Amino acid sequence: MNNMNKVKVATIDAYIALQPEAIRNRLEEVRQLIRSVAPEAEETISYNMPAFKLQGMLVGFAAWKEHCGFYPWNGHTVEEFSKELEGFKTSSGAIQLPYKDKLPVTLLKKIIRARIKGNQNKEKSNSTKK
Repeated sequence: MNNMNKVKVATIDAYIALQPEAIRNRLEEVRQLIRSVAPEAEETISYNMPAFKLQGMLVGFAAWKEHCGFYPWNGHTVEEFSKELEGFKTSSGAIQLPYKDKLPVTLLKKIIRARIKGNQNKEKSNSTKK
């Protein structure tokens, strides 16, 4: 289902357009959720999947056969939210959001806010080292 290895895309619109019609709405829902929490984030393509940058990489997502992959773009966010993510398939850097289930909007917003804060703290830390 994921077209990541087949066609290189330049925009999130192009990525979504390549996906089966049945899952485009979910991908757009995830995109709009990210935009609602981080309206100033820059849309980009990274690893040939939709991603958002805000003071560094923020989050990304990708279409798979049975789920939308949600990528918090660092190694500890999934662990940080492990209790709230019980019941979801996860790995150290990914959360599977099955298409058949309702999108966990409140949880995803919390994760995105945590990533924004993490990037802001990282930037502050880097600027004090200079």
